[in-house]
Amino acid sequence: MTVTKPDREPSLLERAAKVYDFTAHARARNGDAPVAAAQPVETALEPVAAPAHDLTDATFLAIPEELRAPVGDEFTDEVYYPEESDDTARIDRGMLAANGMIVPGAPVGPLAEEFRLIKRQLLIASTRIAESDSPDKARMILVCSARPEDGKTFCAINLALSIAAERDTEVLLVDADVAKPDIVRQLGLTDAPGLLDALSDSRIDVEDLVIHTDVPHLSILPAGTKTAMDTELLASARTKAVIARLLAANPRRVIIIDSPPALAASAASVLAMRVGQVMLVVRADRTPESELRAAVNILDGCEHIQLVLNAVSYVQGGARFGSYYGQEGSQ
Repeated sequence: MTVTKPDREPSLLERAAKVYDFTAHARARNGDAPVAAAQPVETALEPVAAPAHDLTDATFLAIPEELRAPVGDEFTDEVYYPEESDDTARIDRGMLAANGMIVPGAPVGPLAEEFRLIKRQLLIASTRIAESDSPDKARMILVCSARPEDGKTFCAINLALSIAAERDTEVLLVDADVAKPDIVRQLGLTDAPGLLDALSDSRIDVEDLVIHTDVPHLSILPAGTKTAMDTELLASARTKAVIARLLAANPRRVIIIDSPPALAASAASVLAMRVGQVMLVVRADRTPESELRAAVNILDGCEHIQLVLNAVSYVQGGARFGSYYGQEGSQ
């Protein structure tokens, strides 16, 4: 959409506030009023200004807090389970539904559509990065936030599930939040050796640690065994070799990395230098602009930063996906 610039450039959150009803959302969070009924919102899109990271020109997409996958019988008959082998891990669809995430094979809903918008922007940017910069980096996306509890892991998992639905793409979801890994648990899988093990021992082939799942095109690399030297390992030359191995193992593979929060752990800045894009998750009701700008500065090793505005409130009358996908009654 085209935005007419005023005399003073409004901040990112000032511009977002014109699109999303933060006041109503804050009231609902405090218990003073119920959350508004599910009414889809308009998403504002503008080009990213790299490498200056001027937030007044940043891209931001919206994930309304009320968009959650419905929980109920509709999943039982619709979910597709591909044929399994001995080394295939089965993703817990019930846990995904309970956590409000996209459920593979379930009917398309508003949350799935929001992540379709998000992934499309990222995939388009990946193509441009591959043409103008590094083809390998173009296949890597870091998902980060300024602080904990902003929803980055929620976004990383949903983004991976959404991209895995692409016909021509394989997805490897890497848990690099090594201090507080959570991806394996949220998918209902059993913890196993992973990234840190491959980084600390050059005899380990990292591809042997990749968990293949029963979700078509989706694999997982756990965080691995915790160590006090996690940032040093991630900054080492071994990391470059491990990433090269993961990329070479599957030319169709897109790697999504769940990062530690930028203002809470130093590893985020190291990881940002390895990827083509950063998807920075901004919590609508809690991320101050000062922290957002500080996080962007920390992540400036990557020139392409996209912002995702998470947990926004609905604006009445801005219907986009809800009624179309049966959220207001089927036809």
